[in-house]
Amino acid sequence: QVQLVESGGGLVQAGGSLRLSCTASGRIRTTLAMGWFRQAPGKEREFVATINWSADTTRYADSVKGRFTISRDKAKNAVYLQMNSLKPEDTAVYYCAADDVRQLANYQGAYDYWGQGTQVTVAS
Repeated sequence: QVQLVESGGGLVQAGGSLRLSCTASGRIRTTLAMGWFRQAPGKEREFVATINWSADTTRYADSVKGRFTISRDKAKNAVYLQMNSLKPEDTAVYYCAADDVRQLANYQGAYDYWGQGTQVTVAS
């Protein structure tokens, strides 16, 4: 089992930045891929970004390309999401997820482990 804990959410003005962090613990495979999803009120959870186990390849949703950056620190078993130029439509609960089978998947079903989520609110 892998446990994921997110942090770094909060309230920010439109155009501002936030950095989310997620730390993994437990039985962590070296090939673990990690990603971020988000769920806005009344909407389904959607893919945001993912990074492969070797941290040399990333994938983003079109809605965040050029504004968000995913990175990871394998030594710390951590993944980060730097969010710049935030918009009110980025408001959501952001979830960290881990996948120990596939790499760079952009759908929920691929991920085996999930964090509890952290709220991001962007005020206009």
